[in-house]
Amino acid sequence: MRLGWSNLVKLSGLMLASVCAWYLGYLFADIVPEDSLSSAIENLQSIGEKPVLKAPPPKRQKCDHWSPCSPGSYAYRLLSGGGKEKFAKICFEDELLISEQKGNVGRGINIAIVNYKTGKVISTEFFDMWEGDFSGPMTTFIKNAPQGSLLLMVTHDDGSSRLNDGAKKAIAELGSKEIWNMKFRSSWAFIAAKGFNLPDDIQKEKVGFILFSVLFFKTIIFTNPSQPCVCDFFLETSFQK
Repeated sequence: MRLGWSNLVKLSGLMLASVCAWYLGYLFADIVPEDSLSSAIENLQSIGEKPVLKAPPPKRQKCDHWSPCSPGSYAYRLLSGGGKEKFAKICFEDELLISEQKGNVGRGINIAIVNYKTGKVISTEFFDMWEGDFSGPMTTFIKNAPQGSLLLMVTHDDGSSRLNDGAKKAIAELGSKEIWNMKFRSSWAFIAAKGFNLPDDIQKEKVGFILFSVLFFKTIIFTNPSQPCVCDFFLETSFQK
């Protein structure tokens, strides 16, 4: 009888311990968030695994380039735009020359003139090609650009409806081919030089027939325009002084 009573006490204690363990586990699961438990389990499973080395994210360069420009070079980026959310933008040497932030971007053709020797902006302006008659003022603005300057142009929304042949001719004289193909709300970007020549084998212009196109993303090195050389980066170019 003593042996039977002892076994009964042990069995009762085991059952009580099991019930207590189940209840404590229930309370623990109810209090601790599920994501914490999952994280703890994953951490336990990862013990003993070899750490995975990840490369650091690339460092941002001038004008949102992901590769650094070579010393003595200028970085620039031209984006066409349209609507109220995708504004045209001209960046030169990490300075926004024309942008929504600066409040100087507008419907039509946006132009920035830069001194290619100093890299400093000379003037910026936009010319509405939907309302009013601004082809004449734009033609004057282009022709008044000093020798030895870069002209960077992008459209925002519509740049062709009121663009007359005289203005097209002034832009074509800078080397544009696509200006004659501009249509209603075409996306267009163009870079030109006045007083010197850009290399023949770089892309100077692009036109598209959808809004919000990123049209240019380039690097240009200014040394001697008579001795051009082209970098082999994707859509990046340079020429020597």
